[in-house]
Amino acid sequence: MEGMSEREYSAHSGLSRGAIQKARKAGRLVVYSDGSINAAASDVRRADMTDPDQQRRSTGGGDSSFSGPADSSSYLKARTALTVYQAQDKQLGIQKKKGALVDRARAEALVFRLARQERDTWVTWPARVSALMAAEVALGVEKQTGTPVIIEAAILQRVLEAHVRQHLEALADLRVSLG
Repeated sequence: MEGMSEREYSAHSGLSRGAIQKARKAGRLVVYSDGSINAAASDVRRADMTDPDQQRRSTGGGDSSFSGPADSSSYLKARTALTVYQAQDKQLGIQKKKGALVDRARAEALVFRLARQERDTWVTWPARVSALMAAEVALGVEKQTGTPVIIEAAILQRVLEAHVRQHLEALADLRVSLG
């Protein structure tokens, strides 16, 4: 036999025999033609192919007993970033289900639709109220002066429309920012 048996390599690496068998099946061990394990080459291959966090857990050690690749901090940083992202994503999902969050595009479309409805209501307002206003003003003048007065509803409507459009143009400069 050229190399070590599974039991010998298990004792050498500090891993269980089951872990050695899994590593062999996964191709993380270098095996001689007689089936024995090349310990030095297997240690290198296992270090290259195994997740550093898994190596630490399998040997039962903390950061000080870790014997994997020299720089595992980038992996740990990436894993931490992924965990933070997943937690934030779940938190946003919970807030959305509770109704605390809304879709930005939907909110902008709703604000636009409401503003357009408001504008349309104001544009049609003078036509709806000008005749009533003309009658009320004529009645008020007649009560004060005692002489009958006729106020043309069409003239009052044009005056109201001009003032409403001027007011709406001033409101058109307002912008809603949701960001």
